[in-house]
Amino acid sequence: MISVVLSSALKQLAMLRSGDLSIVELAELHLQQIARLDEKIGAFVDFDHERVRAQAILLEREWISNRDSTGPLHGLPVSIKSSIATAGYRCEIGSTLLRGQTPVEDAEVVSRLRRAGALILGTTNCPEFLMAYETENLLHGRTSNPWDLARTPGGSSGGESAAIASGMSAAGLGSDSGGSVRLPAHFTGICSLKPTPGRIPGRGHLPPCYGPFNVLGSIGPMARTIDDVWLIFETLSGRDVSDPVSYPSKNQRPTENELRRRKIGYFEDDGLVPVTEETRIAIRDAAHVLKEAGFLVEPFRPKSLEALRHLWWKGFVQCGAMLYEPMIRGKHSELSPIFQEFMEIAGQSGELDALEILHLWTDMDVERGRMLEEMQQYSVLLCPVASIPAFRHGARSWEVDGIKLSYLDAVRHTQWWNVLGAPAAVIPMGRSSDGLPIGVQVVARPHEDEIALGVAAILDRECGFVPPPIALS
Repeated sequence: MISVVLSSALKQLAMLRSGDLSIVELAELHLQQIARLDEKIGAFVDFDHERVRAQAILLEREWISNRDSTGPLHGLPVSIKSSIATAGYRCEIGSTLLRGQTPVEDAEVVSRLRRAGALILGTTNCPEFLMAYETENLLHGRTSNPWDLARTPGGSSGGESAAIASGMSAAGLGSDSGGSVRLPAHFTGICSLKPTPGRIPGRGHLPPCYGPFNVLGSIGPMARTIDDVWLIFETLSGRDVSDPVSYPSKNQRPTENELRRRKIGYFEDDGLVPVTEETRIAIRDAAHVLKEAGFLVEPFRPKSLEALRHLWWKGFVQCGAMLYEPMIRGKHSELSPIFQEFMEIAGQSGELDALEILHLWTDMDVERGRMLEEMQQYSVLLCPVASIPAFRHGARSWEVDGIKLSYLDAVRHTQWWNVLGAPAAVIPMGRSSDGLPIGVQVVARPHEDEIALGVAAILDRECGFVPPPIALS
């Protein structure tokens, strides 16, 4: 029955609704997959078989007694990144400084998951304080990529992507301020969405998304298909009146005819940093699929990319280090090497003074406006997720086309869209020469999340999820 846990969330829900499988049986299948694989992969940080079984029994009773009042996710096993407050589960953000931190209240998105009937399997691993594209920390150790255990599943939602790709979880939640749901999806061959900030409430994220992170960051769904991502998005989106970034919105799925009215631009690189040939092929393949589906697709590289990237560096790297410094002062020996590395990188740029922070805020609006002007003509963009596929644990430089790429340069392709506050979906589109997944980003303008999801769904139907061999053996 391994095929069940590797099927889409929608198919699993259909099996529950038809009576082909009970909620308890579906939970047990996931428990078996976790028992078989997680010792090798290391995706979960708080997980208990008996707690899952108890939830499944309660959800089964609710289904039997009053199925007409159950939610759209009733009985679906899901996981949650350990930076999203989940009452009764350890959410330590990968830090020994927060060892044992267990929220007593759910984040708003977790409350909505519970109301929708989701079965929470547990919380998943992330790099310390979320400031890395690799998932490893001193508290819970390393998470490995199910496609190759010698490689990372990415970060910071690496535990989440590894759990979903390997069939240990049907779907889940990550968070993204610089690519943290998109890069892990690219590295592990699954789908994800970084929504427009505010479409899915961020209240209850750890640490809170304040200041520049209100623009840069959002909680995003991750799953094996875009249709599953869309289901989670629609279930969780909607205004949270206690969240200052949240706003009223309606879920409206566009038809394919409506989508075809959008001109799509695509680019294979930003003109500064090369990408692998297989990455270029994946972008071309995505463009070809959409052309065959009746879209007008043309080469187009925005001029504002590098300006947005400079602002992301200031907002995420420099401001992020400044926000954490009071918390970690005098405790550097207790920090994970990866987080110490982040602080060293940030230290090379120095702290921002008050005037620089003021200019950061104003410049973000100016450059976002320029990019939106460029997207008047091409309201949907196809581009890489990164220059490279999943890298080996600890690797920090790579050679592509004879050019040496540094760590943060190789993954710059997600960072632009955080500054823009734009929705960006990732779908698997190809394979590297080593057989590793390669994803493609579909970007739309802010507040047009359904456009990004609609275009991504067309691509996903053509390519789609392929399970890693470890998940089948």
